[in-house]
Amino acid sequence: MAEVEGADQLRATGERIDALLDASGSGGVVARERAEELVRLVADLYGAGLERILDITYEAGQLTDEVLAALAADDLVASLLLVHGLHPYDVGQRVEQALESVRPYLGSHGGDVELLEVSDEGTVRLRLLGSCDGCPSSSVTLKLAVEGAIEAAAPEITGIEVEDAEPSGAETLIPVSSLRSRLEETTSSWEPLPDLAALTSGAVTTVEVSGARILVCRLGPELFAYANRCARCEESLDGAALSRRLGAAVGEAVLRCPACRAHYDVRRAGACLDDESLHLVPVPLLTDGDVTSVAVVTPVSA
Repeated sequence: MAEVEGADQLRATGERIDALLDASGSGGVVARERAEELVRLVADLYGAGLERILDITYEAGQLTDEVLAALAADDLVASLLLVHGLHPYDVGQRVEQALESVRPYLGSHGGDVELLEVSDEGTVRLRLLGSCDGCPSSSVTLKLAVEGAIEAAAPEITGIEVEDAEPSGAETLIPVSSLRSRLEETTSSWEPLPDLAALTSGAVTTVEVSGARILVCRLGPELFAYANRCARCEESLDGAALSRRLGAAVGEAVLRCPACRAHYDVRRAGACLDDESLHLVPVPLLTDGDVTSVAVVTPVSA
């Protein structure tokens, strides 16, 4: 929680600096230029100080790989190191670390993501694998669970391209501009779930988060979240139950719609077992310490 609060405070500080710079513009062009110069000089001064601290620590033999990793793992310190070009990891390493942080979510839906390259121009090329590839909600998954993590870890990137995992003669690239155009009429945010400690393995519940009804189920230690609507009958999934598939391994579970009896594979991104063209809508779900959050997507008002 402390790390989350620290990140929120950092964002708030950045927004306040931007607001003050904008306000300085009311005093005219000269006043704004002076304010921007003041911020630049202060930033340069602190950057030089940070660099000297790292040099002294290194010369004293205390700047070990473990210390560097700890500094890079701290959101506040890492952001300052990035601003001043002092981050110990290059952009490729930071992108891979960002992908590693979202792999538990992608894996929970039978998918994965592969980093293909980071170009000299700063474009990140990815390949979605498994159930994520071709999933009706792949664009939302990418936007919230992958793109956000990459942009936070490597703000200097210029774009993200996603390659289709299907083997073919020609590559299918989805530029990030196209992805955003699909989502331009929506906005999204990470919202904490209510405490689900009492939700036992094999249990299903529905919760309301920021006005959205979300179905959550637990299989062992893992949580899975979906939009609370059946893909076949479009009715609510309130009252849905989990059951084991005949002949399936222990831990495999099927969610059954209480209205039309359609069956969905919980571990494989909600694929419908009765009609392969149908699919539940997975809701991105990530756990940070003791807090589990889901991505809530809402229309942008006109």
